[in-house]
Amino acid sequence: MDDTRKNIIQLIVIVVAATFLIKLFSIQVLDSKYAQAANSNIIHEVIEYPYRGLIYDRNGELIVFNTPQYNLTVIPKDVKKIDTTKFCELFQITRQEFIDKLETAKKFSYVQPSIFIKQLSNKDLAKVQDYLVDFQGFDIQARTTRSYASPVLANALGYVSEVSKRQLERDTIDYYRQGDYIGQSGIESFYEKQLRGKRGVHYVIKNVRGVEKGVFDGGKYDTLSVPGQNLVSTIDLTLQEYGESLLAGKSGSIVAIEPSSGEILSLVSGPSYDPNLLTGKDYSQNFSLISADTAKPLFNRPLMAQYRPGSIFKIIQALVALQEGVINRQTYIPCIMVPMKCHYHGPGETLIGAITNSCNPYFYNVMKRVVNRGVSESPFEDTRLGLEGWNQHVRSFGLGSPLGIDLPNEKTGLVPSVAYYDRAYDNRPWKFSNIYSIAIGEGENLVVPIQMANFAAIVANRGYYYIPHLVKSIGDSGQPLPQYTEKHFTTVDSKYFDIAVEAMANVVESGTGQYRAKLKDIEVCGKTGTVQNDPMPDHSVFIAFAPKDNPKIAVSVYVEDAGQGARAAASIASLMIEKYLLGGTERPHIEEYVKKGEFLH
Repeated sequence: MDDTRKNIIQLIVIVVAATFLIKLFSIQVLDSKYAQAANSNIIHEVIEYPYRGLIYDRNGELIVFNTPQYNLTVIPKDVKKIDTTKFCELFQITRQEFIDKLETAKKFSYVQPSIFIKQLSNKDLAKVQDYLVDFQGFDIQARTTRSYASPVLANALGYVSEVSKRQLERDTIDYYRQGDYIGQSGIESFYEKQLRGKRGVHYVIKNVRGVEKGVFDGGKYDTLSVPGQNLVSTIDLTLQEYGESLLAGKSGSIVAIEPSSGEILSLVSGPSYDPNLLTGKDYSQNFSLISADTAKPLFNRPLMAQYRPGSIFKIIQALVALQEGVINRQTYIPCIMVPMKCHYHGPGETLIGAITNSCNPYFYNVMKRVVNRGVSESPFEDTRLGLEGWNQHVRSFGLGSPLGIDLPNEKTGLVPSVAYYDRAYDNRPWKFSNIYSIAIGEGENLVVPIQMANFAAIVANRGYYYIPHLVKSIGDSGQPLPQYTEKHFTTVDSKYFDIAVEAMANVVESGTGQYRAKLKDIEVCGKTGTVQNDPMPDHSVFIAFAPKDNPKIAVSVYVEDAGQGARAAASIASLMIEKYLLGGTERPHIEEYVKKGEFLH
């Protein structure tokens, strides 16, 4: 009996000892979190965040750069016996905020650092740096924030903010971590991979009071951060600033392109905001205010606003009709004010005169000749067949689908098709008399301002374009992305574009654009548009390029609710051309007229 009891006691001792040995082995060898906790007493991982790439304008002027900032991080396990009153006073937070932030950090990790207070400035850091030794468990993490040399180009540049939970879930390469920053819109988003660089890490030894004692193991496990690539943009910063001053207080857009390359010289969206508002610790507050603004300053009108093109669309109609052989430059059509009205310009016009004076009945008849060719005896089927061919031609001008600019959220516009009208009429029969308003750029037609600037570049190039883009060089390559070096041709022969160029020159010389678009020493080719906007005033529209031969700039301007195209839009376009080609305006009265903004009086 005694032997049995003795054996039982020995067995219990062995089992207990074995249990402790297994647990000790688990703690010290198998479970990394305990080893991590032990090591964190002396070895600290310090993330080295890379400098985000800089952005320059086409002339080497710095647009976007980095400003130092600092995050206060915490390791909850190491927070011991600190003077919370003094801490809260230094960092200007309440005691409850301190408790809440510490609880959040504990939920993230008890032994790993997480951000406690974000985006301290150099000035903030100077106030608290000498006291950090008294706050065990807290440390400073160096970061940078974006800064902007000029308060312009906000919608094109975009902004950078903390990566969201959803973005982290979509990060298939596992690059981002909680607390990282990412480009959220504009160039910052489109070129995120090029701009972000690569994180580095180094390990340092600290004593129990958090004082750094040196590099761990001679830096054997350290890696260097790699800065992001710099970008040279296509933007002319001086022209951009001028365009934003002209559009101040107005809703609309200005897009200027170099026809020979597709490089965007200026991309103005109005109203806009100062990009410096969406940086630093006031980001969240400012973003809420800007987002709530009913004028929609975050809405990038050059890429996202969809308007009817108005009379500028008549040039496309003319080119399609010339290609189809249903008219020539001598084709004369009476202006009989039926079935649409027209401003007085004489009893009739040939093609050049019809474009010069923007004759509505002329282009009604031109469109009818393109669409109703007598291929079918049924007017319904004949219209369907004709519209299919018309649609293909128009889409070749980059309309009806995204051009592929190097910015996110580009809208498509609309070139109505047979399928579109079938849906619109619920598969009931329809014919030309139901759709003729598209002949003059009204009705179902929709364009995006970038598309119409690109169209002006197409005419300037006599039939081809490069996809408009905002970056001309990435890093040391000296080149844009490959897709921006490829020519795209329309379905219209280049020989017909000389007629369009001549007509657009006449518009400015003696037609609807002569009063405010005409320049003394530069031959400007343009076309006015006045877009219906009932019950509000019409939109003012103008496209142009200059000089007529060897063009250097193509422009589209939309000014919402501003009336005739020959007023606001033509004035702004000509001032932009003058500024770019001559360095300033010789017509201060036109500049004053635009900035005053009283276009309906």
